[in-house]
Amino acid sequence: LMVAEERISTQFCGLVLAQDDEEEGSFLSTQLVDEVRHMQFYARFQDEVVADPATIGAHVERAREVLGEPFKHIFDGALVKAHERLRLDPRDREAKVDFVTIYHMVLEGTLGIVTSHFLLDLLRERELLPGFAEGYGLIAADEQRHIAYGTWFLREAVGADPAMGEVVRARVLDLLPHVAQAL
Repeated sequence: LMVAEERISTQFCGLVLAQDDEEEGSFLSTQLVDEVRHMQFYARFQDEVVADPATIGAHVERAREVLGEPFKHIFDGALVKAHERLRLDPRDREAKVDFVTIYHMVLEGTLGIVTSHFLLDLLRERELLPGFAEGYGLIAADEQRHIAYGTWFLREAVGADPAMGEVVRARVLDLLPHVAQAL
């Protein structure tokens, strides 16, 4: 979780720069703050419950070493490349559609939702880590709001330019095998 959230929170500012208007920019700014808060939640849990604060960086590095190729393909490949493309040209509509598809639909709408349901159900069923479960439940609620933005944005983008539907479709088809393997 911590490794995924670290990657997600560092690959978002390009979307904020690509805002179409002040309202969208305001929403995206709140999402960026959410993502950083999520990272802080995991770091605090690591600091106060799991490990000595000095070991957090080492933990993230160790976790990165054991992550499979599907995770690396999605988070370190597709997400990073899409963010860089969007960051370099915030007015590139196709780049924005591609990034939102990866970030909001694949990462948060698929991997995040499945992970949160599985983990929260497990923790509640076994009555483990109630404080963590409560905090993680709040993060899952944030993610629902983020997914709603992605759904809205992609509906609008495809409605305005049906060719953007192929951008969404191609990206989802490209990442689905990796998502299945990561899960």
